[in-house]
Amino acid sequence: MKHNILIVEDDLTFATLLKTWLTKKGFATRTASSCASARKELESDKTDIVLCDMRLPDEDGINLVPWMRSNGYDTPLIIMTSYADIQNAVNAMKSGACDYISKPIRPEELLSKIKDIIGDGNQAAMQAAKPQKANATSHTEFIEGKSDAARQLYNYADLVAPTPMSVLINGASGTGKEYIAHRIHMHSKRADKPFVAIDCGSIPRELAASEFFGHIKGSFTGAIDDKTGAFVEADGGTLFLDEVGNLSYEVQVQLLRALQERRIRPIGSTKEIAVDVRLISATNENLPKAIEEGNFREDLFHRINEFTLQMPSLKDMNDDILLFANYFLDNANKELGRNISGFDKEASTFIRNYAWPGNLRQLKNCIKRATLLAEGEQITVSNLGLHMQETKGTKSDSLALKSEDDEKLRIITALQRTDNNKSKAAVLLGIDRKTLYNKLKLYDINTEE
Repeated sequence: MKHNILIVEDDLTFATLLKTWLTKKGFATRTASSCASARKELESDKTDIVLCDMRLPDEDGINLVPWMRSNGYDTPLIIMTSYADIQNAVNAMKSGACDYISKPIRPEELLSKIKDIIGDGNQAAMQAAKPQKANATSHTEFIEGKSDAARQLYNYADLVAPTPMSVLINGASGTGKEYIAHRIHMHSKRADKPFVAIDCGSIPRELAASEFFGHIKGSFTGAIDDKTGAFVEADGGTLFLDEVGNLSYEVQVQLLRALQERRIRPIGSTKEIAVDVRLISATNENLPKAIEEGNFREDLFHRINEFTLQMPSLKDMNDDILLFANYFLDNANKELGRNISGFDKEASTFIRNYAWPGNLRQLKNCIKRATLLAEGEQITVSNLGLHMQETKGTKSDSLALKSEDDEKLRIITALQRTDNNKSKAAVLLGIDRKTLYNKLKLYDINTEE
């Protein structure tokens, strides 16, 4: 069955070329040159996708979306725009467009977007406007960038996903490594099996073997119950090891054995268990250097690194920064009960030009804090709490100060201002809750009334 595409474009030459190309690709296509004629086409014939120019003779193409929704049409609409303004694309998607594509249009990119919408009934068509949420194991939300650097990353991830290859994801903190790992899992042949994520940097050395392989009751002090390890939990699916470079040498040996033999033995058990996992690892360290220094096993490195993905830093995706910022703003509005409409012109320029050494995590925390502090309808530069001289090499932790006493005082002040509400205090400090709890423990700050 042919899918029906309506092209809404006032450039008749371009519309004809696009119509001819899509027809050759097997689609039934027709054209309209204005919003008014597009409405008539939608009323007169079945339409599966609308490709609509942003600027039309009678009105902006995005105005079709509310009309379609109010008249019962849930047809996906892709905005085509020659205006290289990310804010236009963001506004279009907020209004209900499922995606956008920039002119001059790259045919294969357009075909890929169309297939995403109609080629897989289980895949979210409105991926940019309503990003996919990872399963309960990873607790990750993400919005996909549209820049060349972002698209290359997703293309590589999708290329390796269906294979059994182990993947090593390199990238700085806060770049979204776990999201990419989950994306690979969801596009693999193991998508219906578990995705289990382990933060290797947070596991105490003495408990690492138990976390990976499990233990039986009474096998060591504190083992009051049987524990299922991550390998068994992820059996048939994907095991994601974040910050794998933090594993001790002894645990690296045990991990290598488990990967080679596909069998594990829980601590205290005499029985081995067969396991089948696809391994994805991530690190922000230089593992080849760690190998030279004797801190990481070379044989394990080759075992986990059959395919490498390099995460781009936020500064390398400049065209996506406002897209991400608006997404984080929407989330912050919902979480904090605010209704901030966006960023004023000065703040938008600042956000695009800032270095963001802490990448997406820093941007998210910054926008959340600014949403809480904003007094008007839009976020201003002063709400962001950043300084333009903070460029490359600056610490990403917004709390980091000149001394521990200064840091402790800021934490106490934030808690006082929020009546000991740790979530709101973390927002004011520009950090996440986990970091705040670690600081409370470090400085022995008692938050009880």
